[in-house]
Amino acid sequence: MSAIESQPPPSGWEHVVERLVAERGEALTRYAFYVSGSHEDAADLVQDALVKTFGRLRNGFSVQSAEAYVRRAILNTWVDRGRRSSRWRSIAHLNAVPEETDAATADTESRLDLHEELRKLTPRERACLVLRYYEDLKVDDIAATLELSSGAVKRYLSDGLSKMAVSLSDNRTDPTRGAPRGI
Repeated sequence: MSAIESQPPPSGWEHVVERLVAERGEALTRYAFYVSGSHEDAADLVQDALVKTFGRLRNGFSVQSAEAYVRRAILNTWVDRGRRSSRWRSIAHLNAVPEETDAATADTESRLDLHEELRKLTPRERACLVLRYYEDLKVDDIAATLELSSGAVKRYLSDGLSKMAVSLSDNRTDPTRGAPRGI
């Protein structure tokens, strides 16, 4: 009998974690990617969120309620990281620029533009935009999720969208990137 066969089947919270990762792992990673903008950070965020959620023995979770806790932990972890690193961003003397490659299609190029613009936003602006347009939450629901006032959420959404709109419109008319789209 091998070591794997001799282990008892998971029960309680362990079973919920296994089912959550098997059934919703890709969706959680995708959500974390939209929040963070990086595949590496997304994987780390999901891992950290699972540890935070199930680090203390917790029973009574269903897969759906566990997913809600993990999503909230992903968002909180990202916002907390942003707060901690904001001081370092203001004094950073090195700025790594990712290599750019020609996009195969206009759709791919616009998708890459959106991801790049999301990376430029503050963590709260990005969190508000992801919750609004990826999670399809209303302003009041976003405010409750992030524990902010509705006015602050509206401000983050407005600031984030205006930053992205200005930057994307500048990129579309930039002579080094070719003619504006649609011409």
